[in-house]
Amino acid sequence: MRDLFGAVNNDLDAPLGPGWERAAWAVPRHRFLPDRIYLGEELEPCNRAEATETWLRAAYTNDSVVTQINDGEDPGDGERWASSSASAPGIVFRMLGMLDLAAGHRVLEIGTGTGWNAGLLAHRLGAENVTTVEVDPVLAADADMRLRKAGLAPAVVFGDGARGHASCGPYDRVEATCSVRSVPRAWVEQTRPGGIVLTPWETPWLSYGLLRLKVGVQGDASGRFSPHSAFMLMRNQRRDLRIYRDVVRDAHQPDEYRTGLSPWAVAGDDWAAQFAMGLQLRDVWWTWHDNPDVDGVASRLWVATTDATSWAAVDRDGKSDDRFTVWQHGPRRLWNEVEAAHTWWIHAGRPGPERFGLTTAPGTRERVWLDTPDRPVPATG
Repeated sequence: MRDLFGAVNNDLDAPLGPGWERAAWAVPRHRFLPDRIYLGEELEPCNRAEATETWLRAAYTNDSVVTQINDGEDPGDGERWASSSASAPGIVFRMLGMLDLAAGHRVLEIGTGTGWNAGLLAHRLGAENVTTVEVDPVLAADADMRLRKAGLAPAVVFGDGARGHASCGPYDRVEATCSVRSVPRAWVEQTRPGGIVLTPWETPWLSYGLLRLKVGVQGDASGRFSPHSAFMLMRNQRRDLRIYRDVVRDAHQPDEYRTGLSPWAVAGDDWAAQFAMGLQLRDVWWTWHDNPDVDGVASRLWVATTDATSWAAVDRDGKSDDRFTVWQHGPRRLWNEVEAAHTWWIHAGRPGPERFGLTTAPGTRERVWLDTPDRPVPATG
């Protein structure tokens, strides 16, 4: 455990406080993991009884642990994908610190998962001050059982987290442990003026960052983003799209175009660039196609709208790194939009997530801004 605290402290801006360290000892993480977890890129099952040392090592490593695949359904020989996980302790305690909790605060957690985060909150604030909502009935029941075994009994609610849970509100803090692409109004409405809503953030372009909003007296909320987190998307905001299954059709006749913007500049390792692209291109996603079976094409980046009506493919021939061929189809010229978004980001000084913010208010669309709310970020979609 001491080694874990050291790794967690490396993730935090300040050392883990004594209150949270006591909570971590009193509510040990391993007691909240299921006996079967999933490890590695292939999500291979690891059973506690059969591989105890490996299982415990995963429990006390500063990394996330996949605890459910395929929404609890048996994939058989099909594709496995993660549908629930225990977040890395470093991000768990960073988010708890960002809540700026005080004695007597009432907290609503969205996404119970294993129940560990709810257990930490209940130990710190008292179980009577914590409500946690989980959309998966099996996960909710299992978490409730683990919490009760630990001597903690926050209110565990099976339901749609996007609706919050008004009957136990109003709340001083709302914390989501799943990412969202739009902040549910219920979270703001069920939070006291001056309270905080903290949620992981995602766009179709990139899952990255946290959004911390302060709630106003008129049902509005405003706050800034911060970097370095990635969570699973809230289930009712998920959308499963595949390029060849849902977007591109044999009958499409795309237009040809040449660009000097490298696809790696917007869909590579520059997370600040990707974050800015996502805030501007709110309904656009991308996927790489390495070594496509196309003469003269070494790699291809696809971009498409979430309604599957427009797409673009950017090809690299393996010879030139300053000119790329673009194929575009649909009512929108998507790569032109990408170029415009990237140019705006460059001219704005290549801002990272911490310079962006968001404001939401009743009856209006969410507004994303740069540095101050009076500097709106241009957006499509």
